[in-house]
Amino acid sequence: MSSRVLIVEDDPVLALMLEEYLELLGHEPVGSADCVASALAILSDRKIDAAIIDIVLADGETSDPVADALAAANIPFLVATGGFIEPPAPVYARCPVLMKPYTIKGLNAALAALPGPQSQKIASGG
Repeated sequence: MSSRVLIVEDDPVLALMLEEYLELLGHEPVGSADCVASALAILSDRKIDAAIIDIVLADGETSDPVADALAAANIPFLVATGGFIEPPAPVYARCPVLMKPYTIKGLNAALAALPGPQSQKIASGG
């Protein structure tokens, strides 16, 4: 069984690319959200094993509430970013980072670096 991964990314082209990369790596994208409200709705509606979140979304919105919800649910996540303008919130401290521009090799490495028991499942694609 593949890992179910939520994508929080406001750029639709990058979100689609991440979905394709996840599928090529044997994972199942369970949804793509471009804002906090959509991401939280997916979290409350679907079972996920991990998430990829961009910290800064459209209109200056940050993914901090999503990161907090993931941490509270003990769901590992990685940060997808083009770089940090300000230091990220403490909830991101132990998260692997996937730097833009995304590559499939970089995504695979970041997924394998996720903390906790899900990392073995995610790294193996099962």
